Amino acid sequence: MEFSIQHLVSSIDMLSVSIAMAEDAADLTRLRCAAADHLTRQHGQGHWSGLTTERGVLYGIKTSRVLVARDADGIVGTLRLATRKPWAIDTRYFATVRRALYLLDMAVDPRVQRQGIGRCLLDHARDVTRGWPADAIRLDAYDAGAGAGPFYAKYGFREVAHVSFRGVPLVYYELLL
Repeated sequence: MEFSIQHLVSSIDMLSVSIAMAEDAADLTRLRCAAADHLTRQHGQGHWSGLTTERGVLYGIKTSRVLVARDADGIVGTLRLATRKPWAIDTRYFATVRRALYLLDMAVDPRVQRQGIGRCLLDHARDVTRGWPADAIRLDAYDAGAGAGPFYAKYGFREVAHVSFRGVPLVYYELLL
């Protein structure tokens, strides 16, 4: 479905955010693959070009908290919060906190990007983190044009390190709560 500007403006007002269920896996897989395809078209082939499987999405739903943003047409954004540290994160660069959550797999439907959906998801992620309870949200972003680092910095995440993990340049960010 093609979106008009009027539809986008009104849909952000009608956006709802909830916890993903197993029945959302197929839609989440399509969304994350569409976002990866969009980044590949914009920035060329890279680590961001990997495709998501429904099995992987289901594993994420089972082992962490997956948030989904929905408008009248369905799921338009997602992110995942996990207690388990991802392989590419080195905790020595981050502030010492009692408990941190790791933000993973954030994606917004390319047709509705830059409409506030990502910010809305981060607002909910912050609320979920406080209620977990946890003291910080940590993440890594590609240190490349396809990376979302400037988006996270604009939201208030603090850049804590530039690293290379297995040859992939990354920037670590954290938001202390």
